[in-house]
Amino acid sequence: MNSARLVRAAVAAALLTVSLAACSSDGDDGVPRSWIRDQYTASGSRWLDKDSAPTRVADAIDDKREALDRSSGGGMQFLRYGDDMVTVSPYRGGSMIEIEDYRNGYRRHQQHLVNWPNPNSQSYRGGGPGEGK
Repeated sequence: MNSARLVRAAVAAALLTVSLAACSSDGDDGVPRSWIRDQYTASGSRWLDKDSAPTRVADAIDDKREALDRSSGGGMQFLRYGDDMVTVSPYRGGSMIEIEDYRNGYRRHQQHLVNWPNPNSQSYRGGGPGEGK
């Protein structure tokens, strides 16, 4: 009996690990968080590039992992990755990178995101795993 329980527990742990990995933002279609952490200087919950303009930084992030959508406005660049959003803003002659939940980012910057789906609409599905279900 104990070995059957151990097998069930091992299978459950493996399934949980796989499902959590599939939902993380560093998946094939999510924000390339680990790459951003490696390329840019951390500053609290943000990252800085002291020398590059927002367009150049956004281009580099988009080249690393293509965003589902991209927009700009107010000197900022916006990249959408499913349920997450990357905002690259001018900062002291360089750029500041912020990663946040799509709903929060959309609420903050919706005036620049006119062609992006409203996350508060009934039809919004987020673009993440299970999109369109």
